[in-house]
Amino acid sequence: MTIRVLPEGLVNRIAAGEVVERPASAVKELVENAIDAGARRIDVVLRDGGKSFIAVSDDGGGMDADELSVAVLRHATSKIGADDDLTDIRTLGFRGEALPSIGAVSRLTITSRRSGDAHAIDVEGGRVGAPRPAALARGTRVEVRDLFFATPARLKFLKAERTELVHALDALTRLAMAHPDIAFSLAADGDEKLNVGAAGADLFAARRRRLADVLGRDFADNAIDIEAEREGLRLTGLAGLPTAARRTADRQYLFVNGRPVRDRLLVGAVRGAYQDVLARDRHAAVALFLDADPALVDVNVHPAKTEVRFQDAGLVRGLIVGAIRHALAGAGVRTATSVSDAALGAFRPGTGGSYAPPSSSSGRGRGFFEQAAAFQSPLPGTPSGEAFAPAAPVAEAANAAPVADYPLGAARAQLFGTYIVAETPDGMVIVDQHAAHERLVFERIKAALADRGVQRQLLLIPEVVEIDPRAAERLLARAEELAALGLLIEPFGNGAVVVRETPALLGEVAVRDLLNDLASELAEMEQGLALSEKLETICATMACHSSVRAGRKLNAAEMNALLREMEATPNASQCGHGRPTFVALDRADIEKLFGRR
Repeated sequence: MTIRVLPEGLVNRIAAGEVVERPASAVKELVENAIDAGARRIDVVLRDGGKSFIAVSDDGGGMDADELSVAVLRHATSKIGADDDLTDIRTLGFRGEALPSIGAVSRLTITSRRSGDAHAIDVEGGRVGAPRPAALARGTRVEVRDLFFATPARLKFLKAERTELVHALDALTRLAMAHPDIAFSLAADGDEKLNVGAAGADLFAARRRRLADVLGRDFADNAIDIEAEREGLRLTGLAGLPTAARRTADRQYLFVNGRPVRDRLLVGAVRGAYQDVLARDRHAAVALFLDADPALVDVNVHPAKTEVRFQDAGLVRGLIVGAIRHALAGAGVRTATSVSDAALGAFRPGTGGSYAPPSSSSGRGRGFFEQAAAFQSPLPGTPSGEAFAPAAPVAEAANAAPVADYPLGAARAQLFGTYIVAETPDGMVIVDQHAAHERLVFERIKAALADRGVQRQLLLIPEVVEIDPRAAERLLARAEELAALGLLIEPFGNGAVVVRETPALLGEVAVRDLLNDLASELAEMEQGLALSEKLETICATMACHSSVRAGRKLNAAEMNALLREMEATPNASQCGHGRPTFVALDRADIEKLFGRR
């Protein structure tokens, strides 16, 4: 077979496939160009999920006729200085590939105005026309028609129009979250899908407002502020409460210097930060913004620019884990509003719909009274006389500290030998005594480990484990860190490791499986997570078995002591398995249940 140089048009279409994978890729690249041009408003219009038509309009700086001719050439950009320094990238785009890549696989029209008259240029399947006069008030408008008409093979692999629209909306949403000072809109086939105005000048308030606009008020109401700095890195954003976790990680948004990224290191750091407050199959909702010196971040990793590499990955991971854990510990006794909403929904009659009493007695029918009677009757299966136990005699309750003195209030009763009912200044709290005490014991065990270190168990007969030579090298390179966690390993020839001590908390442990898990973690994230997670799991299990069991009767002093310790303990809003330890109900919500509001 003869080696030949491919035609320029074919080369451009091949290269375009790395940048423009689907309509969402084109939307992302064009919107990034608009942001770099200083736009204050960006409007996107799609038809057929972006397959047949994409239009991106902005009010940015614009281009003149000469710049239009150069902008559609490969590797032509205004975003890298004359020194060609790729270590100081301060814009979203810089490779000069977006416009020529889109033009190579579609029918592209760019209309722009910097000063004077507006001009337009057409690119069809890579063939560039001459600039021509056009009409445009200001900024730039890019229209993309018949995406991938020049590469039919790629067109066949596009998904349904609704799926492509979802991807495009997600791409624009991420950019909108990162730039709250810019107004964004997206319309698809005549329907408005996104419309957010520019937020205020205060960065923190602007981000919270933008995240609420994009992700919903639920996210902003159930998240805590993140702000931390370390060695030139600054982390800000919002982290969701553990009790507001989700089954999927679809609400984990990470940004580096204003650039939306998908990075395994950052995702792993979020998982590590929540590992002792969430079950393994639950995922926190977060929106984190990392600002760093561009010299410390390599963004020239992939043509799509969605991946980054850090000069000191360990520093970044430590900052994220530490900042989130510190914020969670300082959140006090607070659970997600969704927990209370679910509780109120369970109280309401019927299928959980809102209960609205009649406005006057004249319209009341038999159904109303039957519903009210059923609502106030005891729950099915409730043992008579055993469901409710007073927390204390009247005299003892009268001498108790005022309710207003404590966030979790004062204990008033114990239900089913499992739940503590406390009165707060503006409502009531129902506490799961076992889950609450489990968290308290868990935190004590962790504190003991931090004070005295991990206790080691010396193996009477050191175990030799033969593993892949590369895995062995990764483990031995981290031998000191593993020793601090109670695992003492030494080299034992090529592709073998001898284990002399293991963490005592793990008891009988499958050493080979443990080492393989650690090696895999190190290969993926360059951090020894598996061992620390096993220790956290053991701590949680120990806490669970040594906690106050459900069904145990507590007196008023014991219940109030538990409430006071919860208020003073970090992460007391959820147990070690991620379940909420209490449900808070506002007085207003309780009154609504009985038609008083």
